[in-house]
Amino acid sequence: MSLTQEPIADAKPEPKSGAAGAAKFAGSESRKYNYFDPKGRRATHYEDMTVDVQPDPARYLLQDWIINFADGTPTYSQSWTQAKSSNWHLFRAVDQEWERTHYQRQSTIVGMIANVTENGRRSGAVKRFDRAWVKVLQDHLGAYKHAEFGLGMATMQAQRYGYTQMINNAILTNSSYKLRFAQDLTLYLGEIGLDLDKFDQDAGKAHWLDDPLWQGVRRLIETIGGSTDYLEQYFAVNVVFEPLVGELFRSGFVMQVAASQNDFMTPAVVSAAEGDYERNLANTIELYRILVNDEHHAEVNRVLFEGWVNKYGTLATEAAYQLQPIWSQPRVKIAPFVDALEQSHDRLRAIGAEIGIDVSSVVPTR
Repeated sequence: MSLTQEPIADAKPEPKSGAAGAAKFAGSESRKYNYFDPKGRRATHYEDMTVDVQPDPARYLLQDWIINFADGTPTYSQSWTQAKSSNWHLFRAVDQEWERTHYQRQSTIVGMIANVTENGRRSGAVKRFDRAWVKVLQDHLGAYKHAEFGLGMATMQAQRYGYTQMINNAILTNSSYKLRFAQDLTLYLGEIGLDLDKFDQDAGKAHWLDDPLWQGVRRLIETIGGSTDYLEQYFAVNVVFEPLVGELFRSGFVMQVAASQNDFMTPAVVSAAEGDYERNLANTIELYRILVNDEHHAEVNRVLFEGWVNKYGTLATEAAYQLQPIWSQPRVKIAPFVDALEQSHDRLRAIGAEIGIDVSSVVPTR
């Protein structure tokens, strides 16, 4: 039996219908059963599991949205972001992560961190940490976990509004990584605290709430969380916060300084977040590069994104400078703040160049 219905000559157009056979869909005659155009020569497993999972009246959902909110807002709306696109379905996540691969990777990371922590404690490594460094971990790594949790909650909220499943998945896995890393730090600090005298597990929260060094970061996190534009939140997290604050603290401080404080454990834990960010950043650059090169909305999107760079970059720069005194707290000082800051600026310049936007409102052009 044919999957399509031949049109009747001179007949009036049929009203839109979701009934079987009412319309001919792209690929309906293919034995591969694909209703989408793959990015490459053939569909990947990621595409099979992700593309068109979320319906769209512009693609196949002929009877319009089945469910609307009480005020008439559709289930998913293109108005939930100021960014514009001629085709929201072009985006494919660079890491091609879907449900099964995401759980596998998360499980691997958790196992790695558990092994590092267990083996380090068994060997007595924690007791050899420099005492000043222990205070830094207690106060400031303990404070930073709240920033990661805040970003995880912001992206958790943002992913609900993603117009396609591909965008939704990329933001959701980003959120999952952030929430896992916040938990990683909580558990890690709890474990090493068992081997340290008078290690205050609540100090991190106190510094996050009251220490002037962290109030700029806190203001930035709350500003990101308060945005009602889901692509603005995703952009602010990966294009602005991460290079100017997140990597600055994780790579430019913790991972640089720890070894000189007799600490080989903490860098291994923090390195998981650096790997997470590389994946999240690749997805982010791909999405915003598509929007900046959109055939109809390129200039509008470019101006919008550069405005976001200025808005969040100003807050991030202030937050970074407020963190500067932390670099002087370890007893052995090997990583100057100015070097870490310049690396963060170089990172933002590179990200801007890949997307195709000007970031000179935040970091000077070289």
